[in-house]
This record gives sequence, C-alpha cells and structure tokens, in this order.
Amino acid sequence: MPTDLTVVVLAAGGGTRMRSKTPKVLHQVAGRSMVGHVLTAVQALEPRRVVAVVGHQRELVGPHVEEQLPGVVLAVQEDQLGTGHALLVAMAAAGATSGTVVVAYGDTPLLAGESLQQFAAEHEAAQRAVSILSGVVDDPFGYGRVVRDAEGDVVAVVEEKDADADQREIREINSGIYALDAAFLADALPRIGNDNAKGEYYLTDVVHLAREAGLTVGAHVLEDVRQTEGANDRAQLAELGAELNRRILDRWMRAGVTVMDPATTWVDADVVLAQDVTLLPGVQLLGATVVGEDAVVGPDTTLKDCEIGAGARVVRTHGELAVVAQGATVGPFSYLRPGTHLGADGKIGAFVETKNARIGEGAKVPHLSYVGDAEIGEGTNIGAGTIFANYDGVAKHRTTVGRHARTGSNNTFVAPVHIGDGASTAGGTVVRRDVPPGALAVSSGPQRNIPGWAQTRRSGTPQAAAAEAAGDASHNDDPGVGDPGSAGAES
Repeated sequence: MPTDLTVVVLAAGGGTRMRSKTPKVLHQVAGRSMVGHVLTAVQALEPRRVVAVVGHQRELVGPHVEEQLPGVVLAVQEDQLGTGHALLVAMAAAGATSGTVVVAYGDTPLLAGESLQQFAAEHEAAQRAVSILSGVVDDPFGYGRVVRDAEGDVVAVVEEKDADADQREIREINSGIYALDAAFLADALPRIGNDNAKGEYYLTDVVHLAREAGLTVGAHVLEDVRQTEGANDRAQLAELGAELNRRILDRWMRAGVTVMDPATTWVDADVVLAQDVTLLPGVQLLGATVVGEDAVVGPDTTLKDCEIGAGARVVRTHGELAVVAQGATVGPFSYLRPGTHLGADGKIGAFVETKNARIGEGAKVPHLSYVGDAEIGEGTNIGAGTIFANYDGVAKHRTTVGRHARTGSNNTFVAPVHIGDGASTAGGTVVRRDVPPGALAVSSGPQRNIPGWAQTRRSGTPQAAAAEAAGDASHNDDPGVGDPGSAGAES
C-alpha cells in the first residue's frame, strides 16, 4: 500500500435530477449518506490526508463530511467547471506534491474499501502516472471506453459521443475513479483545457497528457463493477439501496444469521448481528442496532439504534434507542420509545408503550399499558390497562415500583409516587400517595349489587328475559364487601 497517499472525494455537484432540497451526496442509503459510505471506504486506504471538494449547498455538505470524518480537508469549488477543475481546487487545498492521489466520487455508496486497497496497491507497484479503475460490462452505452494498445497499456479514454464504430464495441468502461502520481498531477492539471461543448475541464485529459509525456497509463479491472455506480435520481438511488441491502444480508447470512425472507428484510450498514440470530419477514434494523446470539426479531418489526440481548424475542414491535436484555420478550404490537430498558427475562407485552423506563429483571408489563418515566423492580408484575401518569401539564415526574410488587388491572399511578417492595394495588386503583412495602392500596369504594335492575330498568329486552330465566329475584342488597385483592392480569 502507498504510504504517502492523498484521497480526494468529489462532492460538489448539484444533483438537479434528484429534484430535492437535500444535496445529492447526503441522500441516505442503508443508514448512511452516500458520501458517508464513500468516506468509510476510503479510510481503508489509511491515507495521509482526505480532501473533500464541496460546492453546491456546501453549508450542508461540509459540516456533514467533517462529522463523518474528523480532520478532513474541505476544498471549495465555487463554480462547478468539471472534474479536472475540481481536482485542481483539491490539490491546492491539500498541498500534496508527492506520493499517490486517489480520486473518488461522493455518490457511489457500493464502493468497498478492499477494492480501493487493491487498486492503489497495483498502481503503486506498476509505478504508473495514471491508473483508471475500470470494469467490463455487457452494455457499455453511455460510458467512456478504455482504449488499450497491443501491450495492454491504456492509450485513451473515449467518450460515447466521440467514439468510432470499433471503439463503441469496447466493453471496458471508465468508472471515473483514478489513482495518479502527485508530481505528474501537479504539472498536468494546469494544462487541462476546456475546449469542449460544455466548456469544462475534464480529468480524462490526464490520460492524453501522460501518454504525451511518455509516462505509463494503466487500468485496474474491477470485477464487481457495480461498486462504481452512482445515483443521479431517486430511481437510481432506490436501485443502489436495494443492491446494497442485498449485499449486507448476504454477508450476514454467510456469517451465520438466518434471514427468513430477504425480500422484506432491511438491515442498515452499521447494524451488528451475532451468530444464530433469526430475522423473520418484515424486519427493519436501522442505525446502530445490535442483536445478540440466538435472538429472534420479527415478524413486522422496526428497531432503530436498539440493543437486543442474547436469546431475546421481539415480535411486531417498533423500537428506538431501547435496550432489551437477554432472554426478555417484547410484543406483539409494542412501542419502545427512547430510554426504555427491559431487564433480563423481563416482558413487555401486547399493546404496551414504554418511554424512559427501566423494567427490572424478570419484571412484566404484559398488556395494554403505558409506562413512562418509571422504574419497575425485579420480579414485579404490572396489571393490564395500567397508566403511569407522568405529566402534570407542566413537567414530567417519575414513578418507582419496588421489587416483586403486584399491581392490579386498570390502575393509574399519578407521579411522582413510590410503590414499595412486595406491595399490591387493587384493581381500578388510582395511586396518588406512596404505598409502603407489603401494603395493599385500594382507592375504589366497595361493590354494591342492586337486585332486579335488569327486569326493572330494561323490561322487555333480551337482557331482562335472560335475567328472569336465570331466576335473578334476589331481594337482598348485597354490599359485596370483602378482600378486593389486586385483581392483576399476569402472564
């Protein structure tokens, strides 16, 4: 590998065909911007310096590039006058006069670092002035052709419109990615002219200038030429996104992950999956999500920036910035909002929403509940239909429930409130005050039965007839006073 290496990433274009207020290179593919993918790839070269050429909407592109790769040099191309002019601006900013310069494009998200390593190493070993990263395609229409002599050296790059009949039959195309000798480049760039239909300065002219100076020009044929494809519009962006997702899934499947239905499974580039993870149909794993060994995710689940522990099970769930510890279960139809932390072997069940909540080891929130700004101790069971009322209209407050507590169904905890270890709450209770350890909290009145109500108030209806047939003729007013219990729903 070259030790004195400068990489230039061209990211100044407007991308008008995207028809978007977002700069073309900032459009997302597999959880990263297109230029973010390229910056990740070029880091595999371990370059001495990276220069990003920005122009159109540089107030957006520049900060994003600096965030993705701290220490990058930004070169501003005020007017987009072609690739040759962009490289001239970049070299002035870089100050590099020796070594190798690799030129890449900010809209090629499939580009792999390993391919760039092989390309740069071959260029250095061959001691060329110019190397072109090329590829052989079945249909070269629209691409510049790489023209070689009998010895295999590159003699020219001919654009489609300038090619003769024989040259149009050439299937080796120019990707636009170059490796160049910096000393040659310093001499050649100022001599590139703009005598063409667009009045622009084209980097392809360096091939002619190198040959004219008696220097070596070659091409490195990249077998996987799709890596060099760019996206000029939304349709091409979608195609590249689908292809990148296919490659990501293929890599994980070969690493021991089961993907039940690759056609409906999407995994971002920064997701990490352990061996023997199973992804069921309809899964989206986004951002920096991590899934542990033997975990099962899906079907129909979207997780962004989540951590799923070994052996956990997450089904039909939407989660973001949440942690599900080993052996825990979530879903179906759960919503894990940021700050959710479910402990080992815990449970968040059907139609449960959580936010900024720590649910302890073995604790359960099985059904139809909202748990916000809360802490639930280990082994505790939260009854069905429970609401943690965390907002008083001005500020958020926190509720804590102790270890091995049992709370009843249809409870409301009006924060801030504390339920002690081993405490219980009766069904329908509204908890406004702290509950001591081991105590039972009851806020509803005793049940009162009114006999004959259906026959009196619903006379002539099927309800009244059923009551009459059942012999409901009690004349005693049964107050129904007894142990209210916790009436919790547990599973």
